[in-house]
Amino acid sequence: MSPFDFMTPLETTVQRSSRSNRQSSNSSQAQVHPSELGRIYWQSLIVNAAKFSVRARSSTAASLRPAQFLPWLASLVYRLGRYIVIPAYFKSIEVTGREHVPLSGPVILAPTHRSRWDAFLVPYAVGHDITGRHLHFMVSADEVVGCQGWLIRHLGGFPVDTRRPGVASLRHGVELLKAGKMLVIFPEGDIFRGDEVQPLKPGLARLALQAETIQPGLEIQIIPIHLHYSHPMVPWKSRVKIQIGAPLRVANYHLGAPKIDAQQLTSGLLESLRELANTSSI
Repeated sequence: MSPFDFMTPLETTVQRSSRSNRQSSNSSQAQVHPSELGRIYWQSLIVNAAKFSVRARSSTAASLRPAQFLPWLASLVYRLGRYIVIPAYFKSIEVTGREHVPLSGPVILAPTHRSRWDAFLVPYAVGHDITGRHLHFMVSADEVVGCQGWLIRHLGGFPVDTRRPGVASLRHGVELLKAGKMLVIFPEGDIFRGDEVQPLKPGLARLALQAETIQPGLEIQIIPIHLHYSHPMVPWKSRVKIQIGAPLRVANYHLGAPKIDAQQLTSGLLESLRELANTSSI
């Protein structure tokens, strides 16, 4: 094997060119024009950039694959949050409406999104210790990186490419609903610090309706949840109120016109969240 096989394309091209030029120079004293070396350099740079882009796309595709859910890890992390971290950080936590959460069957929890604390407070309100059910969070693929990504994926979180949320990226969510699991999807998308409920993204409704289409009679229920913090930036010793609303039955919106059905289901969920927000004072 030639030593050149271990070089990058840039090193190989330039060094081979230089070697050839030296040989040519020794025989005829000719020299390569600087513009020729510049052309070789930029061609090699483009080749390397293309290969890096392919590797990046492959890495992103791999990160979108769901990982094995580890119940023992979820129990450990959420118990740590419930009994140590959350009580130490918050002055008070009020939870209302737990009776609305089904103890079986496919469920989508649809909380407002006001802080990164939401990911701990939703399990605090309706997680395994309360309902006997593990939660599976839908998260942006941008969040599922490094050690944080490993933890999220093995806690039951599954990444979705929010820039291109196609059917393939939502397939795992549909499979979880078909298996009767409980999903958590933040329908506003991003974190918003104000009290007003923001316009909802259509993805949640489309996912629920798609699952009902694939498996009629699935009876998916969507549970609106409103989180209200006493301070928008949630400093230490903040107070929080978590309100759980009555479920919306997806079958009631599954009338056969997918686009209209999704719009109506999204509007119904938005109305439910805003009704909770009107009674959220602490």
